[in-house]
Order: sequence, then structure tokens, then C-alpha cells
Amino acid sequence: MSNKYFGTDGIRGTVNQGNITGEKFFKFGLASATYFKNQKKTKQIAIIAKDTRLSGYTLEPALVSGLVSGGMHVFTLGPLPANGLAMLTKSMKANMGIMITASHNPYYDNGLKLFGPDGMKLSNQIENKIEKLIDAKNTKQLTNPKLLGRVKRLENGNDKYIEILKKNFPNNFNLKGTKIVLDCANGAGYKAAPKLLNNLGAQVVSIGIKPNGLNINDKCGSTYPSKIQSAVKKYKADVGISFDGDADRIIMCDENGKIINGDQIIAMLARRWKSKKILKGGVIGTLMSNYGLENFLRKEKIKFFRSKVGDRYVKEKMKKSNFNLGGEQSGHIILGKFATTGDGLMVALEVLFSLRKGKKASQLLNVFRPLPQILENVMVKDKNIINKPKCKKAIKKANKLMNGYGRLLIRKSGTEPKIRIMGESHNNNLILKCIKIIKSSIK
Repeated sequence: MSNKYFGTDGIRGTVNQGNITGEKFFKFGLASATYFKNQKKTKQIAIIAKDTRLSGYTLEPALVSGLVSGGMHVFTLGPLPANGLAMLTKSMKANMGIMITASHNPYYDNGLKLFGPDGMKLSNQIENKIEKLIDAKNTKQLTNPKLLGRVKRLENGNDKYIEILKKNFPNNFNLKGTKIVLDCANGAGYKAAPKLLNNLGAQVVSIGIKPNGLNINDKCGSTYPSKIQSAVKKYKADVGISFDGDADRIIMCDENGKIINGDQIIAMLARRWKSKKILKGGVIGTLMSNYGLENFLRKEKIKFFRSKVGDRYVKEKMKKSNFNLGGEQSGHIILGKFATTGDGLMVALEVLFSLRKGKKASQLLNVFRPLPQILENVMVKDKNIINKPKCKKAIKKANKLMNGYGRLLIRKSGTEPKIRIMGESHNNNLILKCIKIIKSSIK
């Protein structure tokens, strides 16, 4: 059963339309408070963080109002990376954490990501229960006036997050002599990331750290990696690091400006963790993971399974398989040894820890030869168009052409009104031909 409000990564959409209004956020807050305050905890606490979108100033008060009306005490943290919120939800023993963000989407979108008391994203089952409460009559959920929640602003959220990150590494870990180009996408990591890397002694060239409410992910960040490519060459840096709007994904580039995606980072970490006897079980990728990664891990005798696209599904499969490493090509990487969800800054530290001994990023991060892959996104009004007979026929025809020469993946985006078409083969012309056949049926 598909959810009414929640997608593959929380609730997301265009501001002041559909679900992304003050009225709906009040209902989300009230429903979430009603569900979580019934869990066995003496204190009823929710903590809220956000990215840097202008719309956060309208949506956060509505969300807080709903939570407080349901009897939940609220701590607001301001801009903070998504996994920072997850970590603090757990360390502060809160009932829940709510991240106001639309991740890598443009400024005019926003949304919510909900975390449970264990710092994990909510399961489909819990989301379904909250959805029923959202649509229930609000008067049944409104608390007695004496039991209204209280609200407090915490200014040290980023410092607490940095402390937790640093505890995962030796006290003598430093980055002296390392020049890093850092792109924070004018998003949630714009405070924590430069501060932490500077504290560790790195020479940091920071871009995307001047948010104005409208420039988040705007020609910067992990969806625009050419920014770090050119900056690494210009400043002769050792490595480039790029986050998205809520800093839960990372894309890198080596000292030559070559882009390093999530698959290459996962391959490097898997091999390193195996040699250090840190790797537990194997690696979880997704349907989008490059076949070159799968082939590399097979040669390294490391188990590899695929999940549905979405870091929540990666984490669920990691938990089910008892693995401690997984992630996506897009840069959502979950280090199960340290985190409950994707954390760009944590992954960056783990990579930089390997680079500190004078190794070049080009040597460390170009681990396998990827199979050529082309991804095209088609804007649609109705994502169910791929279930129509005409589209199904085109997909069948394209798969028949590709059979034996590569693979195709056609799926609905879980976060945007798009159909994503991915082709993978050594024959680029064949990929393009197959994508064209499918696109023409969609349009």
C-alpha cells in the first residue's frame, strides 16, 4: 500500500501548494505528537532542525504549533545536517526528530524527514499510522491547555554534532597539510562542515556557505559537481568535497578534478574496512548502483545486495542483512558503524582519514572501472504513465534490444514529478537508442 503523504524520503513538494503549506504542517506536527507521545517515555520531546530555505521561516512555526498543541515539548536547532539531527535525537533521548528540508531540490520546494527515538528514519508502518492521524479530526488530538508543550531554541546543535563526529576518530587525527575545496550547497552544512575541517587543521577553500534563503543547491553542491572540479584545479587542492542541501549526500573529486561518485567511495570504503576487519557482512547498493561496483566487490569477495532506490531502503536492507556499509551512487552513504542515515560530513572524514598519510585522492578513490551509464529524467504530470500499455510496450521493446549488452532501469522518482530512465552498457549508442524509445512513449 502506497502512502498518501510520505514518499521515499519523507514528505516533499512545492511550497504553498499541496502538502507543503502552514496548515498541513500544523496537522503533521499534531499527528506526529499524538503518535510519539503515546510511546513509553516520561518526557515528551521533539527536536527540529532545518536547512536554509526561506520557506523554513513559515513552515517551522506551523509545525511547532502542531507539536505543542499535541502536548509535545520542542527544541529548535536551526540549520543543521540531517544526520546531525538524527544523532542528537538519539543522544538527547527525544521521542522524535524532524528535519525541515527538501534535500537536493531547488529552493521553492520543501518538506519533512522524520526520525524515531533511535535516530532511524520511520518505517512504512509508522508512517501509515501517522497518516491516519493526519486525516483524523484534530479536536481529538488537541491536548488540555495545562498540558501544552513548551518551546526552546538551542544554539549549540552544530557544536554537539561536531563533538559526536570527532569522537569516532583518534584524538591525534588532523588534516594539517591537506588543502580541501568544500562546497556546502548554501545548505544545512554551511556552519558545521567548514568549522570541523578547519578545527582539524585543513586548509579549506569554502564555497556555497552564504545562504540567502533562495540559493540552496543553485548551481552548487552535489548536484552541480563542476563547481568543485574547477575550484580544485584553480586552488591546486588535494581533494574536493560537495554536499547537498541537507548534507546527507556527498560527491567528491580528486586532485585532477575527476568526479568521484558514491559508488567509487563505497568501493574504497568496503576494501579498506575489509582489510581493517571493520566490514560487517558486506555492502548494500541499489538498483542504480553501477555494475562495475558489483563486479569489483565480487572480485574482492565482498557480498553485495541491491535494494530499492532510497537511503531508507538501503538502511532497512542493511539492518535485515546485518551489514554495516551501504549507499547510493548519488552519494547517500550510510556508515552503519557510526550513523543511522546518510551523512556527507561523516563520509568525508572517513575518506580524509585514509588520505592523511600522503596518499593522492586519484590513487585512493578511482577503485574500479565503471560500466558506462546514462541517466535521463523526464518531467511528467502523472508518474503512473509508465504503467500505461504504450509505455509498457516501449519498455519491453527497449529491454529486448538491450538484452545481453547491458541493463535498463525505468522508475518513478520518489521525490520529484519525474520518470528516471537509466541505461548501462559499453555501447553508448545502444543506451541512447533504448532511452529514446522509452522517452517517446512517455511524452
